[in-house]
Amino acid sequence: MKAQFNSSRSRFTISLLVLVTLIMSTAVSSSGQSKRRPRLRRTTRAVVRTPPPMTYYTLNSGQVIRVRLNQTITSETARVGDHVTTTVVDPIYAAGLEVVPAGSSIVGRVRNVTRASRQSKAGTIEVHFVSLRLPTGIARAINGDLTEITSEKVNADNEGEVSGKSAMKRNVVFIGGGAATGALIGAIAGGGKGAGIGGGIGAGLGVAGALFSKGHEAVVKSGTEFGVVLNQNLSLPAANVR
Repeated sequence: MKAQFNSSRSRFTISLLVLVTLIMSTAVSSSGQSKRRPRLRRTTRAVVRTPPPMTYYTLNSGQVIRVRLNQTITSETARVGDHVTTTVVDPIYAAGLEVVPAGSSIVGRVRNVTRASRQSKAGTIEVHFVSLRLPTGIARAINGDLTEITSEKVNADNEGEVSGKSAMKRNVVFIGGGAATGALIGAIAGGGKGAGIGGGIGAGLGVAGALFSKGHEAVVKSGTEFGVVLNQNLSLPAANVR
């Protein structure tokens, strides 16, 4: 009788353990299903757009750009290598588009200076222009020299004698023009015996007075306008393109 009781009790215990196991497994399964699945992060790839190729327009060698001097220079104090800064006065166009706006800057360097000699020659300043910067920030190296911005030309020698010959294209410099004019633009001839004078620099100076004075320093005042001629072709984008 006692053995039968123990057997029944053992079966009951086993059944109870099985029931508890089933309940716990169900609870664990239910708990696992109630957990949220982690969200997958969506990665957005940045679209890189390639800008269209920039179109360039050519200013040919010989193009003259009218500029205004930003500081006073004189053959008495100028030194080779000194920077000369100018501002473009008139816009320049290529293929009908503005490529060099007014307000652009052109920088030059003094290439040669001759002090005035009271016995013979006037002072001279030779400037070579090396860089152009547009208001947009675009900068280009250039190869440019000084030139006149008028079509009237005469020729004068060191004694101030005037003839009607055209000014030379090479060795164009600022030449001392006396107290009234400050400086003229001209080309020193070989050996320094003559100078082709272009348009005068200085208030009220006309061609008839285009005599460069011996013994006077070349003094080019801030605000003076003259030309920069390009010696090589220059390619630039339209002015409104950055």
